[in-house]
Amino acid sequence: MTAEAPHAATGPTTGESPAGPPAYRPPGPPPAPLHRSLARALPVSPAVVLLLLFLAGPIAYCAFIAFTDLQLTGQAEESFVGFDNFRTAFGDEAFLNAVWMTLVFTVISALIGQNTLGLALAALMQRASKPVRTLVGGIVVTAWVLPEVVAGFLLYAFFRREGTLNAILDWLQLPTQNWLFTLPILAVSFANVWRGTAFSMLVYSAALNEIPKEITEAAQVDGAGGWRRMWHITLPMIRRSIGTNLMLITLQTLSVFGLIWVMTRGGPGGKSQTLPLFMYEEAFQKSMIGYGTAVALLLLVVGSLFSVVYLRLLRTEV
Repeated sequence: MTAEAPHAATGPTTGESPAGPPAYRPPGPPPAPLHRSLARALPVSPAVVLLLLFLAGPIAYCAFIAFTDLQLTGQAEESFVGFDNFRTAFGDEAFLNAVWMTLVFTVISALIGQNTLGLALAALMQRASKPVRTLVGGIVVTAWVLPEVVAGFLLYAFFRREGTLNAILDWLQLPTQNWLFTLPILAVSFANVWRGTAFSMLVYSAALNEIPKEITEAAQVDGAGGWRRMWHITLPMIRRSIGTNLMLITLQTLSVFGLIWVMTRGGPGGKSQTLPLFMYEEAFQKSMIGYGTAVALLLLVVGSLFSVVYLRLLRTEV
């Protein structure tokens, strides 16, 4: 009997390594910071180009014109006059009156009128029935979407000597007067409140809906009345919305032109002439483009100062 050949050794005979996890390879280098920055900037580049073209460009051109004596008629080319336009403005009683009228108009119609009435309407809409919400909301929003010139004509018809307001006062046997002559700044301020309150109402309605009902219900159970809940709970919790709303309605009010122009044209005697109307008169009626542009630049500075104040309020946490 012959002996059997020994068994071959187990394992592969081709020299290949046994199957297993792939060999570890260190990750490649991260993308360069410049490449990441370019990749992030690419999607927003069209918006940046539009901002530079339609916002920064006109502002830069206005800043240049403000330091010249450019006119619509007369001299062929403008010349550089430095700060003469600004010195003229601060020595001009009409300009200082326009600054004062602008501040009065902004405080009465925006900071007090639209802001307070908008918050009151938002609180009312939360508690009112659906038919009341629909009626009040429809009236307020309709006034907001009206063109500025149309709203000006409506309020002019309301405040003029033979207008609706005097007809109501006469029916009530109360004294009447020519409101657009005796109290023009109050008349145009009321008109701006009537037209712009809807924006504040919508902002505050959204903010009030974000307040958890559990907090107000707990305060009510603890015996806190409506005013205490408003002062200690509601207002602190919508503080940031208040700052945002104040900033937006202030900037909008500073630029109101058509409403006042249709109602009073800044008169009588400059008693309702704000900076936009003064700027228009100097630049286009008196043909002093350089001086009018300097006034526009000062108006931009005033709006920027208001924005800085409100932004500081927004940074403050509750």
